[in-house]
Amino acid sequence: MQHNIVVVHELYPELLAALQAEHHVTHFQRLGSDADRAAFRDAMAEADAFIGSNVKFDKALLDASPRLKVIASVSVGVDAYPLEEIQARNIVLTNTPEVLTDATADTGFLLLMMAARRAGEMERKVRGGQWQASLGRADFGVDITGKTLGVVGMGRIGQAVAQRGHYGFNMPVMFYNRSERPELEEAFDARQVSLETLFSESDFIVVTVALSEATRGLIDRNLLAATRDKAILINISRGQVVVEEDLAACLQDGTLYYAGLDVYEREPLAPDSALLSLDNAVLLPHIGSSTFETRNAMCDLAADNLNRVLKGESALTSV
Repeated sequence: MQHNIVVVHELYPELLAALQAEHHVTHFQRLGSDADRAAFRDAMAEADAFIGSNVKFDKALLDASPRLKVIASVSVGVDAYPLEEIQARNIVLTNTPEVLTDATADTGFLLLMMAARRAGEMERKVRGGQWQASLGRADFGVDITGKTLGVVGMGRIGQAVAQRGHYGFNMPVMFYNRSERPELEEAFDARQVSLETLFSESDFIVVTVALSEATRGLIDRNLLAATRDKAILINISRGQVVVEEDLAACLQDGTLYYAGLDVYEREPLAPDSALLSLDNAVLLPHIGSSTFETRNAMCDLAADNLNRVLKGESALTSV
């Protein structure tokens, strides 16, 4: 049976063709204009299923989508979706965990290493013709091997970060998690500690916790002010977990040595963001899962979830 599918994502060509062969597909790579957004809402009025990301569903959009049976999100996080409204309408919401774990953890360590060695600053020196002699102490970074790694949130991505630190860089690991995880203490020779202890005793703090009402604004000036000398904060979770104004202020006044960010309170980052003027911040444009292999795998899983639900079967990964 052919269904009406609305896609808001840059699916790879073979997958898009496969969906088009089986369903009636209305495809948007992104909703970048008023015309696109109007056409999207028109298409959702007849949609049986949605697949994509970066679309904020609200009650008005759900009301305008009376036939909708499944939302197949190409993401792990589902903070863009009103879960109670979706459940009340018996719509199945699926996501794509696991397949992006390694790519996102790799991005965390990329930021960690760039911040530790001030790689962004040093690259700008070379490009700007400022490398005229051997570097002095003003340009030194900090070591990684053997330093203490603190992980905020010990889900799949947090565990992958801990694995890289413990086994790859001989880093003592401590972690904060809402539930007790003694098996992870054993796996990584780690300590489960309070958030305050983690911030005061870690050299590198990597934030991987999911966004929820409990974690929104979790990391603020009080925690950042407790960090030790030359501590580095990495955020690969959601921008709203960190109070960005507090972070920028602590970087500006030296309370925090360095930060590496892939996520922000507002995305894309606002042109007037204080972060843009800071040399001691490495800023990436939310590339956590942006590899060909990982994004293809996420799209495959989302499409598989969508097709299974439309056939009356259980999704492989649902919320």
